[in-house]
Amino acid sequence: MPLLQSLPLLAAAAASAILASSALPNGAARAQQQQIQQQTYVMKISTPTLHDIPDKWAANLAAALEKDSGGRIKVQLYPASQLGSIPRTIEGTQFGAIQMDVVPPEFMVGLDPRFEVLAAPGLLDSQAHGQRLAADPEVLKLMLGLGATKGLHGVALFMAEQSVLVTRMALRHLADFKGKKIRIFASQFQSEAFGRLGITPVAMTLGDVLPGIQQGTIDGAVTGIGPVANFHMVDAAKFVTRTGQPAIFLIAVVNKKWFESLPKDLQEILERDAAAQALAINPFAVEEVKESEAGFASKGGELIALPPAEHAEMMKTISSVAPDVSAKNAALAAAYKIVAEAAGRTR
Repeated sequence: MPLLQSLPLLAAAAASAILASSALPNGAARAQQQQIQQQTYVMKISTPTLHDIPDKWAANLAAALEKDSGGRIKVQLYPASQLGSIPRTIEGTQFGAIQMDVVPPEFMVGLDPRFEVLAAPGLLDSQAHGQRLAADPEVLKLMLGLGATKGLHGVALFMAEQSVLVTRMALRHLADFKGKKIRIFASQFQSEAFGRLGITPVAMTLGDVLPGIQQGTIDGAVTGIGPVANFHMVDAAKFVTRTGQPAIFLIAVVNKKWFESLPKDLQEILERDAAAQALAINPFAVEEVKESEAGFASKGGELIALPPAEHAEMMKTISSVAPDVSAKNAALAAAYKIVAEAAGRTR
């Protein structure tokens, strides 16, 4: 065949080859994309409590993720520290054995001292105030970003309740506080505040509180009324003093590498649903406190309020704790300034 006559055939063959070669990677890309879209991701969520505000939030999040991800995120819930004590679940989330942990942020002060900033005494005057503070954009930006260099990615922050003192003996007056050994969260703010009130503070995780009270290792504990009621502490400690200090917040953190391994759309779904549930939990939290108080009282527990003058004296005694403690750490002082200003805006 003459060369000029063969040129159209050669051109057609070359074009076919080009089309065939380009079709292979496009097909492979489509197959890979379909595989990604069909892949499921297991998400273990640990909470330290049972039938309480953290667990309800986690259950609500699980339902939302299952729906919004089309079943691509499979949530497994582990309440009541089934996966280990709070320090162990934080470590497990850092290193990826657990995908999400929901805990009071003070328990992560070993990673960054700023995690305790929301435990500042006198920061809040009500549960509703705390709910507004937890939704403040500047507070969210601060708190959710703290674990970024420690393998953690924050996705939600919400207010649980104001704390109480649950004790074996009645604490009706400030004078009754003196000499008592009381469990606290792992927080300088808490240890300093209760130390000023004459209490011997003992840092302890929630799972150790009831055995500690039963064995007489401690006289009582700083905690929420929810755990008091749901862990049946009334059998060992029949008195709850409503101090209201400090506030108890909860932060939800996920393993950073696991989060980054998710397709972009699932990352967006997780962050959006976690933030939405942090707001949606607020009415439940209010009712849960009321129901827990009623349940505790119905089983023979006594709810105690300090005389107004003594409560005011307590607040005066602990009001300077946060500025005094944070002054020793520039990063903590800056974080406290952010939170204190937000508390003023939302009061």
